[in-house]
Amino acid sequence: MVEQSITVYVVSDSAGDTGELAVRAAAAQFHPTNIQIRRAAFIQNRQSIDAVLHVAKIDKGIVLYTLVIPFLRDYMKEQAVDLGIIAIDLLGPLIAKLEHSLGIESRHEPGLNHVLDANYFRKVEAIEFAVRYDDARDVTGILKADIILLGVSRTSKTPLSMVLAHKTFKVVNVPLIPELAPPQELFRVPKEKIIGLTINTDVLNAIRKERLKALGLPGTAPYATTERIRLENEHARQVMDKLGCHVIDVSNKAVEETASLILEHFEK
Repeated sequence: MVEQSITVYVVSDSAGDTGELAVRAAAAQFHPTNIQIRRAAFIQNRQSIDAVLHVAKIDKGIVLYTLVIPFLRDYMKEQAVDLGIIAIDLLGPLIAKLEHSLGIESRHEPGLNHVLDANYFRKVEAIEFAVRYDDARDVTGILKADIILLGVSRTSKTPLSMVLAHKTFKVVNVPLIPELAPPQELFRVPKEKIIGLTINTDVLNAIRKERLKALGLPGTAPYATTERIRLENEHARQVMDKLGCHVIDVSNKAVEETASLILEHFEK
């Protein structure tokens, strides 16, 4: 059976992040998949829409658009119908329903979710914090953080720090290594701020072998052996038990799923 492929053109009068995220969420339901995404951002006129539709017609692709400027949205809809192109209006119907329910007209201004407001600057500050205190390079960050992540190597501590930083949380992550005593600062902060990350031995073994392969190193290195991983996991468990912190098993979990669990914990 020949594998099918398709290109989805994400068209927006802003950056196009919303449309691309929607396509990626849908594409994740097809595995294996060969869905290509091409973004046409900051569209401001009909000529730009014509150019995208021309290419989409040749490729037999799909167009998904997040156009909030009415004349552009209407033009996209009309032209796509005329050309026989599948075009999905992601925001139009939702905006129309909200206008009807609220009894007011929308602002029709693209890019409002990227406004440089106080929340944006808190996000930037949180990201800078996560970078500065990554892997507890400076343990004083533990005393300043909103969230402290603990775990052995390859438990997604750094990616999680970044995802949570985008939610404006200041996060520090601390690697747990049997040969090193955990920073004393961990015992000076409320345990509610600390999240322990655990992972199944076999899962971590596979992850570490892939990591070594990517670095051009043999998979038999001590870092990836089952014995070493069991030793690290046991040490991590002892530290977490001593701290009395909340623990999440990240085995086979996507970073976003783990982040959601952490946020749920803090909401409680």
